[in-house]
Amino acid sequence: MKLRAILVDDECSDSQELRNLLQPFENVQVVSKAANALEARELILNLDDSTYNTAHEEYAFALNALEHLLKPIHPKRLEEALLKVRQLKGNLTGPKSNPPPIKRETIPPKPLEVVPVELRGKIILLHQDEIIYVYTDKDKVYIKSLKESYLTRFTLRELELRLNSTLFFRSHRCYLVNIQRMRELIPYFNGTYTIVVDDLERSEIPMSRTKSRILKEMLGL
Repeated sequence: MKLRAILVDDECSDSQELRNLLQPFENVQVVSKAANALEARELILNLDDSTYNTAHEEYAFALNALEHLLKPIHPKRLEEALLKVRQLKGNLTGPKSNPPPIKRETIPPKPLEVVPVELRGKIILLHQDEIIYVYTDKDKVYIKSLKESYLTRFTLRELELRLNSTLFFRSHRCYLVNIQRMRELIPYFNGTYTIVVDDLERSEIPMSRTKSRILKEMLGL
């Protein structure tokens, strides 16, 4: 009997990465995916005991999970988690081939002093204080400065990890914003806000309800 899996993640690239990590396990079947907890709730209720991948450890315990994995996920930890489920439930075989051993100790990603970006065939090096915000559009990632939007080969998650965490704020699954370039917070809907930044267009950046609450706490509001 195959173990059924639902991928729940508001970051499309993270969801696809987890799907790729699960491919070597022939008795794991990805049956669906969802962008948030509300979409996933009804699906999860139809499954048995679960292994959860989350960026927030407290969520896994609240869900009474058999096991939880904190992001970023490592193949070795995923294999160990699935082995634990197999031992408890007896319905999962190992992967087709054993992945190479991976050390538990991970090296933090090296901070970026400058960010290489592309514009009209040129490679340009942007300093962090030149970046107003980062956004995704049709599976590509762009960096917005005062006047231009540049294509970058980094993922949004990679930039979130490698840019100055005290300077950049993940306002939305598709946006990373320079806090020092924020100029207004406009109430929007159901406890959410829109961020206005100081590029030439006075761009408006969406912010989720959870991120709105976090930013207000950061700003002492």
